[in-house]
Amino acid sequence: MSVQPILQIATAIPTSPVGLVLGSTVMTKAILALLAALSLASWTIMFAKWRQFASVRRQSARFLTKFENVARFDQAIGIAAREDANPYTRVLRRAADFLAGGGGGGIGTSGSAAARAALLTASQVEALRLLLDAETNAERDRLARFIPTLGTIGSVSPLIGLLGTVLGVIDAFVGIATKGSGNIGAVAPGVAEALIATAAALSVAIPAVFGYNLFANRLNRFDGELDGFGSAAIALIVRDGGHGGE
Repeated sequence: MSVQPILQIATAIPTSPVGLVLGSTVMTKAILALLAALSLASWTIMFAKWRQFASVRRQSARFLTKFENVARFDQAIGIAAREDANPYTRVLRRAADFLAGGGGGGIGTSGSAAARAALLTASQVEALRLLLDAETNAERDRLARFIPTLGTIGSVSPLIGLLGTVLGVIDAFVGIATKGSGNIGAVAPGVAEALIATAAALSVAIPAVFGYNLFANRLNRFDGELDGFGSAAIALIVRDGGHGGE
């Protein structure tokens, strides 16, 4: 007689994660659905950013290899015109537009870039530096899009899982109060729901935090490289100006 209730309790408790999810409360299912949506969003962002960074790196590497061998600014502009658009070519073209437009100091549009660079004053060189810094920041912001979202998902997901854990523990205590005892049949469903919510939250947060740190580091490295390229472009322009004035 004492064995039958135990068997009934054992068969009433789900024995697989899927069964635990299907048998969970509406609130727990809602939390799990939210975590699933956050996981899908984070993996979508990581895949998209991986493709974007790989494309930028591939196009930029080809252009930078050619840029390292140029001796004149006009040559660099010609190479940029033939290459696919990338952050480095856009920075270089911004410098070319500055020279072509006169740089705010009446340089004029006639003659070569070297001839126009020869007329640059110190204040105009500084203005060009600020202009390229602004373009660098714009390129960085373009690549940084959605990366903070990964950080948000990584920090919020554990809190959502904690909410599911608390609700599961509450459900366990309600089971104890309803059945009037603390046996395994009263406690196990609520505890299982709590553990599932915790595991789901960690499975969302860990990849999101990893992806955020990975792409943030790549973005910082790219920002430093692009800033250095802007300085190299200005040095090439000033050197051209020095040659043009001889």
